[in-house]
Amino acid sequence: MSIGSFAETGLAQRIRAAAARGALGHAVIFSGEGELVEAARYLAAAMECGESRQPCLACVPCRKVLRDIHPDVTIVADPEHKNISIDVLRDMRADAYLLPNEGRRKVYIFPDCSLLEPKAQNVLLKVLEEGPPQAAFIFCAANSAVLLPTIRSRAEEWRLPPAETAGEGAGAGARQLCELLCGGKRADIVGFFMDLESGKCKREELQILLAETKGLMVSGLAACYDGGDSFSQKLAREMGRRRLAQAVEVLETYIRRCGYNIGVGHLTGALAAELAERP
Repeated sequence: MSIGSFAETGLAQRIRAAAARGALGHAVIFSGEGELVEAARYLAAAMECGESRQPCLACVPCRKVLRDIHPDVTIVADPEHKNISIDVLRDMRADAYLLPNEGRRKVYIFPDCSLLEPKAQNVLLKVLEEGPPQAAFIFCAANSAVLLPTIRSRAEEWRLPPAETAGEGAGAGARQLCELLCGGKRADIVGFFMDLESGKCKREELQILLAETKGLMVSGLAACYDGGDSFSQKLAREMGRRRLAQAVEVLETYIRRCGYNIGVGHLTGALAAELAERP
């Protein structure tokens, strides 16, 4: 699963909602199946993002997090030992009390908590309980039981459900709309939405189409930084980061509007105009 795929999962929506409320905790456990480290990166990006929609996946802090080059986001590892040593954790603990270099927080990601022995975990208790407000800790564990109860009690656990991916099963209509946006021809984009209206498309059907299209666009946006499947790479190559981000923003607006009692003709007409006018 790429960052773009994770970005359209229900868990990613919970992260965005918590970020909007300013409610991202200082300690989180990602457990379950799936790409736990990608989820951790997404959360770290939300913590460092400087835009109103966090994470935007497009600003400089987000891009640095996705490329593993953000100076305030650390992957805690110990390549010299089988398990993460106490000395490494003590150094990390001391670093947590320093102010961030350029970000909003200092974030520490533990990509495999099975490498944390109980004695090593005890080193973390004080910084988890009484640590500085700018420090955050993200633990990745297929089974959270590998962490001590005292660690789990100080963290919020978010489980990754199996096979929750963006764009999976996206319909032909969503892919067609993406292709038209790649081409950028106003007449083709307007014609697509006129066909929807003449075909008596319902608001619920339009909402699903837009949500699927948005999922593909988000995957394309992420592919600008961390690769992805061939279709995502095509979107990244032909639309570019700026156009993809703009399209996602417009689609989000109209997905919400589909929930209002508005005629499909008004929605498709306005949406076609906005998408077609984007540079």
